[in-house]
Amino acid sequence: MPGEAKPWTSEDCLYLNIWTPVAKTGRKRPVMVFIYGGGFTNGSAAMPLYWGDRLARKGVIVVTFGYRVGALGYLAMTALSKESADHMSGDYGLLDQIAALKWVRRNISGFGGDPNRVTIFGQSAGAMSISLLAASPWAKGLFQGVIAQSGGIFEPMEIAPGWALSNAEAAGDAYAATLGSPSLAALRGLPAERFLGPDAIAVSHPVVGGAVLPRSPYAVFAAGQQTDIPTLVGSNEDEARALVDLSAVRAATFKDGIRAAWGDLPPALLEAYPHATDDEAKIGRADFERDLRFGWDMWTWARLQAATGRRPVFYYHFTQKPPFPTGTVYAGWGASHFAELWYVFDHLAQEPWPWTRADEAVADAMSSYWTNFAKTGNPNGAGLPRWPAFSGANRVLYIGDPIGVGGLPDQPALSTFDAVYAQVRGAPVGASGKP
Repeated sequence: MPGEAKPWTSEDCLYLNIWTPVAKTGRKRPVMVFIYGGGFTNGSAAMPLYWGDRLARKGVIVVTFGYRVGALGYLAMTALSKESADHMSGDYGLLDQIAALKWVRRNISGFGGDPNRVTIFGQSAGAMSISLLAASPWAKGLFQGVIAQSGGIFEPMEIAPGWALSNAEAAGDAYAATLGSPSLAALRGLPAERFLGPDAIAVSHPVVGGAVLPRSPYAVFAAGQQTDIPTLVGSNEDEARALVDLSAVRAATFKDGIRAAWGDLPPALLEAYPHATDDEAKIGRADFERDLRFGWDMWTWARLQAATGRRPVFYYHFTQKPPFPTGTVYAGWGASHFAELWYVFDHLAQEPWPWTRADEAVADAMSSYWTNFAKTGNPNGAGLPRWPAFSGANRVLYIGDPIGVGGLPDQPALSTFDAVYAQVRGAPVGASGKP
């Protein structure tokens, strides 16, 4: 919140937190491991919002852990790849996540957990990480279910060439030069704070092409070579409200604003979002950002798993609007990016906001769906509206007041993304889910 002191941070971050149910049953309990978001540049497992106490009351073990972010987590360099036995660099944050999952597999039984019933769940960059873990040969066997909230990496790699190993190494070499350190030894002698400047954002992203992530998630899933396990994915109705300033959006500058943020894009993408009036332009920009950043990826993840996997996939669209108070940074955000977290962790009481009985019902239902999924690979359970598995019929659970099943939101615009990406990739994903 504005005015609050910045939390203490450190590169010494590789720790875990564990919550267990109070009641002892003598049986090993399912485990939920949370991966936080933060755009691969920030984030923390210490945030009270991520405490697992409420979920643990529903019969699961909850684990959160820290992983390196920013340049310290993802810097690739030619010299680093040369000294590596695997001829790769970058993805150290992803390796931290794999190390944490290996620790859970070795040790969680000592806390009453079942190492063979581990579900990883995450939001934003945490969900994007899960798409990478599901595609990585180094992570196979470490988890038996995935829940991804508003994040995945399925766009054509052709539109993100900087993520390829050779290009990431070149960018890392250029970044290292800005630090004035000509050698790895000199770089390793710098204080960690030197790697936290704004220039580090350019090298703070996963790297595709190394041993830990040889191919993109899309290529892996399209070939049916992903970790094939029960999958639960989705995103929020108003994702972009927390990420884009819509107050300055106007019909006359709609295309220029998107071009300034994303560069030149195919006209079809922009025309898929009405923007004839200023009001239309604000809605169109919000929906465009939602679909570009989250909506298409989550839909594509669900379709690929449904098409090439044998395990079920469940798809949701979160619509509940928290009572964000007027005068706070959250005012007017609606069902924005990260708004579902208070409900998933059943932590409404952490904020003194005017929560309603509907909010409480959604929190109880959402946390129950999540823990049921961790227990059985299926979110359904007693007292909950039925959630059908996703299929070509696009059966989506709308999580709000009320909870109910419907068709895919904004499918015409999302299909436009399909057509554009097909031209880039040459392998479209059709509405049936088949690549």
